[in-house]
Amino acid sequence: MTTSLGVAQSVKDTLVVPEDSLGNLYARPELKDLNRTYNGEEFDYNVKTGESQNLIARFFNWLNMWLSDTFGIKISPEAFNVIQWGIYIVFSGLILYLIIRLLINERIEALFTKGSTAIADVELSTRHIEQVNLDELLSEALRNGEHRLAVRFLFLKLLQRLSQKQIIQWHFEKTNSDYQQEIQEPRLQSRFKELSYLYDYVWYGEQALDKSAFDKVRERFGKMDQLLP
Repeated sequence: MTTSLGVAQSVKDTLVVPEDSLGNLYARPELKDLNRTYNGEEFDYNVKTGESQNLIARFFNWLNMWLSDTFGIKISPEAFNVIQWGIYIVFSGLILYLIIRLLINERIEALFTKGSTAIADVELSTRHIEQVNLDELLSEALRNGEHRLAVRFLFLKLLQRLSQKQIIQWHFEKTNSDYQQEIQEPRLQSRFKELSYLYDYVWYGEQALDKSAFDKVRERFGKMDQLLP
């Protein structure tokens, strides 16, 4: 009896419990405010990046990262979107202005210029310039003190005379550069180029003129008349 107990005791002593190699165990911290913790483009699976963005959007993303890396300037996504849309609006307005200035005829351009109330009397798209009584329109503009508008009629009168003398072939869609190329006589061509620039500066530049300034402009147009055959 004593022998069996000794054997059992010796077997029991040979059992060794393995040491825990995982180290200390800690309670997992409770995750709070998951929306703020996992916020950003890397956690937004609806954001399109890479080739799915257009070139302009990719440029703005690069610019944002460059400002952050180079100068430490961090712009919030909301503020950056406002800046991006502002640039879009500026460029769109610039393109619209260029289209209006370069591609459409003078009758439409007059809608966007000041002091053009009498332009409705000159329907150059439906009437030939030689059929328009520009002397009457010029006199009316001067009576009303609209000297800038009077400069416009001076220039139209010049085109009218050039057309009557068959120096140019007038058409309402032609530009001043087209007429300049049609003038063969060098002195006439040079003077016409000068007056075209003066007209563009006064009319499209919306320069205000008093009577004294208008008289000087009219004198320069008169010198052109002296060169006409």
